[in-house]
Amino acid sequence: MILGIESSCDDSSLAIIDEKNLECKFYKKITQEEDHAKFGGVVPELAARLHTAALPKLLEEIKPYFNSLKAVAVTNEPGLSVSLISGVSVAKTLSVALNLPIIAINHLIGHIYSLFLEREAEFGLGVLLVSGGHTMVLDIDESGKIEILATTGDDSFGESFDKVAKMMNLGYPGGAVIEQKALNGVSGAFEFTVPLKGDKRVEYSFSGLKNQVRVQIEKLGNLSKQEICDISLAFQKAACLHIIDKLKVIFKQKRFTKFGVVGGASANKFLRANLQKLCDNYNCQMLVAPLEFCSDNALMIARAGVEKYRKSEFTHYKELKINPKLHIKKT
Repeated sequence: MILGIESSCDDSSLAIIDEKNLECKFYKKITQEEDHAKFGGVVPELAARLHTAALPKLLEEIKPYFNSLKAVAVTNEPGLSVSLISGVSVAKTLSVALNLPIIAINHLIGHIYSLFLEREAEFGLGVLLVSGGHTMVLDIDESGKIEILATTGDDSFGESFDKVAKMMNLGYPGGAVIEQKALNGVSGAFEFTVPLKGDKRVEYSFSGLKNQVRVQIEKLGNLSKQEICDISLAFQKAACLHIIDKLKVIFKQKRFTKFGVVGGASANKFLRANLQKLCDNYNCQMLVAPLEFCSDNALMIARAGVEKYRKSEFTHYKELKINPKLHIKKT
């Protein structure tokens, strides 16, 4: 059994996976969304305190599995430093107490393995990673080596949803509420320009779109319920089409046979529908993570840990460090 620990931001999560058949034996997540909602975003110090309370509670539930554990996989990069420390501290403690090797996991690599939670991984493929902290397109070859094809120059896809939601006092996190409001929006009531449309640069930028929304809100003043829905629809459309617009350029260059979408923001149904159309046009198989495991979770960390366990890629507890700002490096 491989234990996975995830605490990179505002979710405390543990999972146990059978290395041989990839069966999930235990999974639980304690989210902090309600605690941070009143502040309009994640407060690092509060997140750290809540992790300190939640992780020991989860550990109590997995005590029956202690004798079956062969390794501890833990997120150590990237993320909030005060949050990462919580999970890494637990991993180090278990390593010493139970004499278990530690497997250090890049959180973004974990998201990739959310596509293969209960089956063997199948590379090569392209991957769109969209979350509150990251937006990037990756090309992963048959050996698992990663090439970064596109990233964002400013806000991430998910972050832009959070900020637009905050502009309209819709609370945090913003992705789900914007998507829900958009369902009642009137198409064409507002139109926002798709960022970098026609620009040859293969990259993403959401700051200009976010500013378009801000200017429109300021012009209207107090928003009606319908105006909130209409703005949500127009913003979601422009943000998602921006993703698809640049992917069209990439698809012409790469000709993927399989393409996956991962990360918390990948749960957006409008984005998924448009990505499916793009994949269909190129006879490309689209892979998605189960909706329950799109956001941060320990099962994807445990699953990524299986791959490293099989290669004996371990880190001694004295050498395990956190890397808050480290991203996937181009290889």
